[in-house]
Amino acid sequence: MEISKQMTDYDGQLSDLLQTVRDVIRRRWLTLVLVAAAVLALGVVLMFMMTPKYETTARIRIDPAQSVAQNSGGSTALNPEAIETEVAVLNSLDLAREVVSRLKLTNDPEFTAGLANRPDAATLGQTDRETAVAQALLANLSVERDKLTYLLAVSFTSRDPVKSARIANTFAETYLDTRVGTNAGAAEKQSEQLKRQAAELGAEVRSADAAVAAYRARAGLTVSGDGNGSGGTIVDQQVAPLSNQLATAESEAAAARASLAAAEGQVACGGLDAVAEVRSSEVVAELRRQRALVLRAVGEVQARYGEKHPEYARVRDQLSSIDQQIKDEALRVIGSLRANATAADARAASLRGSMGRLEVERASNTQASVMAESLEREAVAKRAAFDRASQLALESTQAAQNRISQAVIVDRAQPPSKPTSPNKPLILALALVAAFAAGAGTIAVQEMLVTGMQTVEELENQLGIPVLAAIPKVPKSVNPADLLLEKPTSLFAESLRIARAGILGVRSSTPPKVIAFTSALPSEGKTTTSLSFARTLASNNSRTLLLECDVRRAAMRALVSNPPTGPGIVEILHGKATAEEVIVPGDVPGLDHLLVRAPYFSSEDLFGADNMKNLLDKLRTRYDHIVLDLPPLVGLADGRFLSVLADVTVLIVRWNDTPAAAAVSALGWLKSDGANPVGAIYTMVDSSAEAIGGLYYSKKYSAYYQQPN
Repeated sequence: MEISKQMTDYDGQLSDLLQTVRDVIRRRWLTLVLVAAAVLALGVVLMFMMTPKYETTARIRIDPAQSVAQNSGGSTALNPEAIETEVAVLNSLDLAREVVSRLKLTNDPEFTAGLANRPDAATLGQTDRETAVAQALLANLSVERDKLTYLLAVSFTSRDPVKSARIANTFAETYLDTRVGTNAGAAEKQSEQLKRQAAELGAEVRSADAAVAAYRARAGLTVSGDGNGSGGTIVDQQVAPLSNQLATAESEAAAARASLAAAEGQVACGGLDAVAEVRSSEVVAELRRQRALVLRAVGEVQARYGEKHPEYARVRDQLSSIDQQIKDEALRVIGSLRANATAADARAASLRGSMGRLEVERASNTQASVMAESLEREAVAKRAAFDRASQLALESTQAAQNRISQAVIVDRAQPPSKPTSPNKPLILALALVAAFAAGAGTIAVQEMLVTGMQTVEELENQLGIPVLAAIPKVPKSVNPADLLLEKPTSLFAESLRIARAGILGVRSSTPPKVIAFTSALPSEGKTTTSLSFARTLASNNSRTLLLECDVRRAAMRALVSNPPTGPGIVEILHGKATAEEVIVPGDVPGLDHLLVRAPYFSSEDLFGADNMKNLLDKLRTRYDHIVLDLPPLVGLADGRFLSVLADVTVLIVRWNDTPAAAAVSALGWLKSDGANPVGAIYTMVDSSAEAIGGLYYSKKYSAYYQQPN
């Protein structure tokens, strides 16, 4: 609920703000339009006064220099610092002087316009003149890197499109020529120095290689492989495989001895048949199969013929022969195991002897190898230095011979067909924005400078009296009092009727007879309101007298249709005329006028004596209502004397104009003097302002009123 309330308050504040802005624009739209039009016109004039300028751009591609080796697959990248260095070179004064010299710009009026105003113009030399023109060129030159590429954009701005393109291209060409000449000379000198260094290093490499070879020959260090010592000596290369062979031979010998020992143990325990190798022999297995067949045949023959039969003897001899073969095969297997063990031991012993001899030879070569390796490292280092020097010499030679440039023009500047500045669409857009801002700022300042009150709440809070009505502003060409007669159903006429109801009361039994209208300051609509209110009363069948008391201004005669030609109120108070002689019929039935014939200026207390009081007492019996048009209260005393003679006093406040302090002072005087201020009336109110709509008017009521044309 709290959030909903806050949102509602925020929406209400926003709505009020928008309404205030709309009201301000509605009231001051003419000022807004005039100021905006003036600023816009000024911007357009300044735009057409600007000298057209043309900008052209030449693009240079910067690449790292590439050697022959780099061309085969490698490349060098430029870091941002190197590219910024090239930008600084293009912006250098020396390069600009070279451009001035090439294009002969020392007398170009576009760049020498300010030289005549220099104090030393008479003594300015050729060099100083070129420097000054070069500085002018640099002021119109722009060199930038194109995003993250190796492209440099060289832009120049001039009043002449052809000149702009020519100078931009000349800057690019001069930059390239300067770089190529400098790089070529430096490359040639560097090439000669690197060649001498490579020759010296070559001699040192040859000497080092010869020293290594001689030492190896003296020490008897024979190397294998490619001959550069990387493979070690023959002894070193024989040790590793021989060590592997020895390990294998010892393993095999141990396995053979183990197999033999196992077989002998099995023979001792269970005979030849218990040996695993015998049982697994295929020959023994075949003989045992044959023995089984013969043994079965022996049983059959014995059962059929008996043991004495010749066939039985033959089969028995065959069985004995097979048993002997099985025994012989078993003994052969045992002998084979014993031979394998003996051979494995012999081979292992032979390899151990060879390994011992190699270890002795390698130990003797250790000291000599250390020295040989030291000489080889020295030779390798000198060879690497020689290779690097040879490569650098080759690169420098190629750069000196071919003059390969590190930069190239990829896009030459072309004269543009249209000027690049001023940017007319942008200037017009900015001028429109500035015009609107100036207009809005002007009316905002006007609003801040306004000290008048605008809303009903503001007036009531400041004065402490109610707002009886808000009378709308009408066009200057229309007389408001006449509008009351011409269009009695208009908003203006209705506001006077509302004021009548507020002053007389809706059901008041004793409505006031003498009603005074006054204001704090002049020109607040007091006189017009007095006349209009008197006509409103007369139109309601009330006998009404309009009595003009603002004798110094005497403005009422310009508003009525029958201005007085004879004596007026001043003459009555002086005793030179009677009321019957001065009062004339008004322009509305039931309305009489008692006006001032001409402006009257005097230091006398015209209204302070009893003459005015006696006159009003006499007129009260003849009229239902008497409307007094009093002078302003601030700065004049007449209004204060007259306000106490009236039954009620109404304070006229001009909307958005009357300062609150002046209205408060006027009301304070009325109260201190004993007057009866019953309320205030807003005059000349904008029809869309809150002071009108806040009381009773809105678009919903538009059909109830006949608006003035």
